[in-house]
Amino acid sequence: MPTPLPWIELIAEKTVSAETAVSSVKRGQRVFIGSGAAEPQALVSALADRGSSLADNQIIHIRSLGVVPYTQSKFTQHFRYNTFFIGDNVRGSVAQGQADYTPVFLSQVPHLFRTGKAPIDIALIQVTPPDEHGFCSYGVSVDIVKAAAESAKLVIAEINPQMPRTLGDSFIHVSQIDMLVKNDAPILQVEEVEPDEVATRIGKHIASLVEDGSTLQMGIGSIPDSVLRELEDRRDLGVHTEMVSNGILHLIEKGVITGAKKTLHRGKVVTSFALGNQRLYDFINDNPMFEFYPNEYSNDPFIIAKNDQMVAINAALEVDLTGQVCSDSLGSYFYSGIGGQVDFIRGAAHSKRGKPIIAMPSTAIIEGERVSRIVSTLKAGAGVVTSRGDVHWVVTEYGAVDLHGKNIRERALGLIHIAHPDFREELMQAARERHLVYADQVAVPEAGSEELESLTTDIELKGGEDVHIRPIQPTDEPLIQELFYRSSDQTRYMRFMAPVKALPHKQAQGLVTVDYSNQLALVSTTQEGEREVIVAVGRYYRDPETNFADCAFMVRDDYQGKGTGRYLVKRLIEVARSRDIKGFTADVLMQNTRMMHVFHECAPTPIKSRIEGTSYHIEFYLDEDYLPSPEPDSSSTTPPF
Repeated sequence: MPTPLPWIELIAEKTVSAETAVSSVKRGQRVFIGSGAAEPQALVSALADRGSSLADNQIIHIRSLGVVPYTQSKFTQHFRYNTFFIGDNVRGSVAQGQADYTPVFLSQVPHLFRTGKAPIDIALIQVTPPDEHGFCSYGVSVDIVKAAAESAKLVIAEINPQMPRTLGDSFIHVSQIDMLVKNDAPILQVEEVEPDEVATRIGKHIASLVEDGSTLQMGIGSIPDSVLRELEDRRDLGVHTEMVSNGILHLIEKGVITGAKKTLHRGKVVTSFALGNQRLYDFINDNPMFEFYPNEYSNDPFIIAKNDQMVAINAALEVDLTGQVCSDSLGSYFYSGIGGQVDFIRGAAHSKRGKPIIAMPSTAIIEGERVSRIVSTLKAGAGVVTSRGDVHWVVTEYGAVDLHGKNIRERALGLIHIAHPDFREELMQAARERHLVYADQVAVPEAGSEELESLTTDIELKGGEDVHIRPIQPTDEPLIQELFYRSSDQTRYMRFMAPVKALPHKQAQGLVTVDYSNQLALVSTTQEGEREVIVAVGRYYRDPETNFADCAFMVRDDYQGKGTGRYLVKRLIEVARSRDIKGFTADVLMQNTRMMHVFHECAPTPIKSRIEGTSYHIEFYLDEDYLPSPEPDSSSTTPPF
């Protein structure tokens, strides 16, 4: 008969009841409780039952999913709860001064434990049964639990066969556990939240920023799940995140998340904890695709930055017009926590082609009143989690704006036009009063509507180059000015029919400020490095009296003859027709043969034209149903293009 391994003999010696285990807790000691879904429920319940015999015990935790009996008023003299992240089940206690909140970057919490700056006397954790070598897995929560267990003077572990065995830097040997408590019970779960319309639109905007081969970080909730639903057509996405939730499974099963292009931990999903339903827990159980690491590694910005194309998606409560992001409080009311937001925002910022993203709905309901989450100034008492210098992309259901490297005027304009339309004029007025924008700057309520999103597409030009087509935005003023100045004198003359040498703010603002109904402009853009530039613009202005719209377009010299102007005119015709506009007019210089070629090729009905000075005035109907009965017109001239 084989000799039993030494650690096997320890199990019987160390196994006690939950009541016996928590009897080791003495008055005044600091007790750490395992995180999230790995909260040791039997030990927590036993500790609460013993509460009346304890005094001045600090309970240290990051986030609790289960009940938190030690925050009840009857335990005020016995327990003091201290959390690094405020969940909804302790929010009221923190607000009433019955519990504490410690703001700190999640990557730095383990350092507090290991250095004794936040000493731990006893760690109550939950683990898997030991494997054949005596190692227990921390399961769904490695995060700060590993550092806490390795720093505590006494470790009490609840051993649960229903805890998934996760791989990575996620193990503790039985010999390092002082007491074992057996408990066979389901671990805590969180079900998927069905995204609403707002979350779905936000998800689409974020997904448009995610390229093939990107590595993702995201949290839990309807917005992250919406993003994942929009990524089915991507290839070889990777994951390096603080947490994984249910939404990730679909993309793994569809073969979208493979990690094949990751530049760190290729082929692996790197995380520190999991929060989801039983299906998720079953999937990660003993799955070598998943590697769980403590937060000092998973959230280290320098480690995160080693992932090329790192896309970090984090939430906010409000953002001010200068780009300050508040994520942990509503004014002076502490609501959540810093968590890993700054860790991943900074890590993604230093990643090659990385994209740090702050996402939020444009409005919130506070005390029964709808308020804007984009604000002129943060509420009194609000804390800045992500600073002006750290912020990059901000996304709402009305669009996405990149603030990094932008001046305050550009930031204010960008944020105002992804705010809810009902609040844009109010925000613009505040921006004008604070001299953040031009004194004559106007807000455009129609920008960012769902209808306009449908006009966005990508096309391939002659020669194989791709360009992006989208409606013009109120923030495009510098891009329109750049198009103007990068075009030749001849191109500018052909477009404006005069030797225009300058395009100052007043004129440029008029070109980008349209109502998207009677006036519409579409631009063709491309990327130059990490900058978007406009290479062509087409527009129409409808005359309400005639129901005809004047059409014009301009293409940068190096993009002429490639088809982008032709596409813009055809698309404008389609949109105008759908809006019951009767026809188009245009004034074209006689020598502008290229523009005449485009109109003749795109017009769905015969063009009627006449000479006016040095130009042709042309018009055509957008649908044959609008055509009048033929009448002879000897003054009409249709040049043979």
